[in-house]
Amino acid sequence: MGISAEQRLKLVQNAGRVIIKIGSAVLTDEDGLDLRVINRLVDQIALLHDRGVDVILVSSGAVAAGRNVLSSCKAKNDLVFKQAASAIGQSRLMHAYDEVFGRYKKVSAQILLTKEDLISRERFINARNTLLQLLKWKVIPIINENDTVAVQELKFGDNDALAALILNLVEADLFINLTSAEGVFMDNPEENPQAEKVACIEDINVLPIDKMCQGKTKQGSGGMYSKLLSARKAAQIGVPTLILSGKERFCLEKAFDGKDSGTLILPCRKVISSRKFWIAYNLEPCGELIIDSGAARAVFERDKSLLPAGIVQVKGDFGKGDLVKIIEKDGLRNPAVGLSNYNSSDLNLIKGKKSSEIGELLGECLYPEAIHRDNLLLEAIGV
Repeated sequence: MGISAEQRLKLVQNAGRVIIKIGSAVLTDEDGLDLRVINRLVDQIALLHDRGVDVILVSSGAVAAGRNVLSSCKAKNDLVFKQAASAIGQSRLMHAYDEVFGRYKKVSAQILLTKEDLISRERFINARNTLLQLLKWKVIPIINENDTVAVQELKFGDNDALAALILNLVEADLFINLTSAEGVFMDNPEENPQAEKVACIEDINVLPIDKMCQGKTKQGSGGMYSKLLSARKAAQIGVPTLILSGKERFCLEKAFDGKDSGTLILPCRKVISSRKFWIAYNLEPCGELIIDSGAARAVFERDKSLLPAGIVQVKGDFGKGDLVKIIEKDGLRNPAVGLSNYNSSDLNLIKGKKSSEIGELLGECLYPEAIHRDNLLLEAIGV
């Protein structure tokens, strides 16, 4: 069914704070940074900014730009090569943005983040305060992952995932993901030229994205699969997503004029809190709890806390307050995640036991639940 053109226009134009993610496949070509594309996009972003919209860019392109500068070096797919290429390319990327924004008398600011910056609650708040101050000054922040110092175990994965976290960090109203594709297709258009483009996705949670999405763009690290995962996360906190072709002329102007371009993904009717979003997607799971079917029905269908009685197996070595996955034994549900009230050693002692037995087994009963419902997110995406 989708939504009417009038509803689409209202949804987009009512957005006071917008995250625009620009992929490597949009910004670069075989010769490095495509300055013509950067000029066209900045022209449109400056126009949005003039309308009073807070704009935050999440920009890829540093590694691709650096790789082309190092044309005499053989490209590799390992982390060290990408980090070195990023160190060279990031300065060139920011120089290009600064120069073009300056023509419109706009000030831009570089912010490089690692996943650790958003895992730490204190650093998360510091990053939020910095971004909000920049927006108050009418500065356009340009965010990228700090590839040069990030370690493999604590990388965002790609800038689609980073952009989804920034939505929650600054409480954005709209997520625009600019890519080389014209939108979301029901099949891979490179393999099936007859594939139909989807104008509006009302419920992204029922979309068969595994079947629809194959591969990644030549310059990028994510592809449409990654973009739809990020759109799912955005939908969970009530933020609509627009997936547009950044190569198309006037793509942003058309979107804000209500034109039916790209694919609009609507937010969920039932949204989660900012705190639950931070727990599920900023922290890294340290272990797993395998639960029986009775506990699964209580947790997944009746929105109850997880009690020790429903736990059949504890995997991993984790502490009190760590994030863990919750997986139904022999079930097909997507995992949930939550903060454990007990460490793994204590949970191994009380698994399968009634809450009334916890005090006898551990000496005291601090919590009747293994994970409280307030610290638990069902249908966690991509964990």
